[in-house]
This record gives sequence, C-alpha cells and structure tokens, in this order.
Amino acid sequence: MAAQTEESDTAREQTKAEQDVDQVRQRAVRDQQRLDSGNVTSPKDLENLQREITSLAKRQGDLEDVVLEVMERRESAQERVAELTERVGSVQGRIDDATARRDAAFEEIDGEAASVTKEREVVAAAVPADLLKLYDKLREQQGGIGAARLYQRTCQGCRQELAITELAEIRKAASDTVVRCENCRRILVRTAESGL
Repeated sequence: MAAQTEESDTAREQTKAEQDVDQVRQRAVRDQQRLDSGNVTSPKDLENLQREITSLAKRQGDLEDVVLEVMERRESAQERVAELTERVGSVQGRIDDATARRDAAFEEIDGEAASVTKEREVVAAAVPADLLKLYDKLREQQGGIGAARLYQRTCQGCRQELAITELAEIRKAASDTVVRCENCRRILVRTAESGL
C-alpha cells in the first residue's frame, strides 16, 4: 500500500513537473517568435527579451532535470510495487494452499468425529446408565478424559503411581467393580499390564 501510494504520488509529481516544463517551453517559443518577428524595435526591449529567453532556457533545463529525477524515483517505486505485488501473490498462494489443506483436514476430522460418535453410541448403549453418567461427569471435570488405563501400577490419566494399599484394594475388587484413582478420581481400566 505504501509503495503504491509512493508510486501514485511520484506520478502526480511527474505530471506537474512536465506541465511546468511545457509552460516554460511555450513562453520561450512565444518570446522567440516576438523577437524573430521584428515588432520589437527598442534596443532596451530587445535586450530584455533576449535576457528573458536565456533565463527561460535555463529554467527549462532545470525543470527537465527535475522531471528526470522524478521519473527515476517513479520507476524505482514502480519496480518496488511490482516486486511487492509478486510477493503478495506468492504469499496469497501459500495462504490459499494452507486454507485448502486446513479445510480438507477439517472435513476429515468431521468425518472421523461422526464415525467415532456412532461407535460411542453403540458402546454407550451397552454400558450401565449410572456408570455412563459417572464417566460423563468425570470427562467434564478432567478435560475430556473420564477413564484412564492402569499400566504397571501407574494411572495413565494423572501419571501417578498408585500407593501399595490402593493397589491391594484394587487387587481384591471384583473384575466388574468400578475402581477409581485416588489422585485424579478417574475410572481406572484394568488390563493384564496393570501390574496387579
């Protein structure tokens, strides 16, 4: 935006400078025509007119130098705009690519979520209502994880090793008894690798 503004400003500046050169050039042409016409006969007026033509020629040269300097700055600004436009295009291309990948990932995740939700509904139908209610309550309290595997005497939910007395109670409990971690209160899932 700044580069485009600079280019636009220098374009206006160049137009103004070119108009100034044209005005001086037209005035010099008029004065030269007056001088060449022979209508000015007074030596003092002729001298003033010649001085004016010389002054206008110098002024025109100075203004043309200004035009050239402005043109160089404008060209530089145009190159910068072109470079930045190309970079913006490249970045936009990467953004579009990332957006497309993100959208595809969301679509995949939505598909997986729908599939897992259906699987959960099937499993939840086989779980007693009071246990499912406890699990859902713990899930809300524990950041989405209501049950954790007991692996080598360690709760995989809070990563704390269970005390010997707690392990002894779990060993004595029937296989269908719901046991919970004393540290995080999650439901413990016992397996052959529980270390009991």
